[in-house]
Amino acid sequence: MPPGELGVFSGQSDVGKVSRPGTTFFDAAHGTYTVGSSGANMWFAEDAMHFVWKKVSGDGSIAGDIGFVGASTQPHRKACLVVRQNLDPGSAYVDVAVHGDGLTSLQFRDAEGAATKEIQSNVASPRRVRLDKIGDTVYLSVAKAGEEPHPSGCLFQLHLNSPFYVGLAVSAHDNTAFETAVFSNVEVGRASAAAAAPQPALTIITLPSGDRRVSER
Repeated sequence: MPPGELGVFSGQSDVGKVSRPGTTFFDAAHGTYTVGSSGANMWFAEDAMHFVWKKVSGDGSIAGDIGFVGASTQPHRKACLVVRQNLDPGSAYVDVAVHGDGLTSLQFRDAEGAATKEIQSNVASPRRVRLDKIGDTVYLSVAKAGEEPHPSGCLFQLHLNSPFYVGLAVSAHDNTAFETAVFSNVEVGRASAAAAAPQPALTIITLPSGDRRVSER
């Protein structure tokens, strides 16, 4: 693959069972990544998605603006920023998933092959999302139009061995379909200490799943 073809990223992979090979187009003039994928979901014990990635180590961050291409009947198509141990379908990971219906959540799988859980943000359809990995904790920051990313109250502790993967992912939530999202203003860089600032929030825990939702900031 020619240098620079994927911008700040170094590779792309279909992860899990996908009915059609995924695609990535990097528009260097506009700094956008258009990523398309089929795949049944990024959930339960394994994922099916297209992933554009680079290997990193230590603390860091990934941020981007996310928008879907075209209308869809699938409210849970997902476009994500991902921090992931490996390229196995059941890898441990943390991501921020923006759904087609606007639901935005911090998803995580705490061990290879474990069940995915989530913490739902109280901000739907954010303009920009950011993940900061500081030590073994990953923090989600979100921004509406006209705002800078601010801590969402969503965070999860997960130990990842270096090197691990960060990148962009799309899953159609329907393996017979093919969904596309555009990621713009993508940045992979240093972690921000501001992401870890304490946030007053009420977290609702759903039993018995253990999934959580941040209801106020």
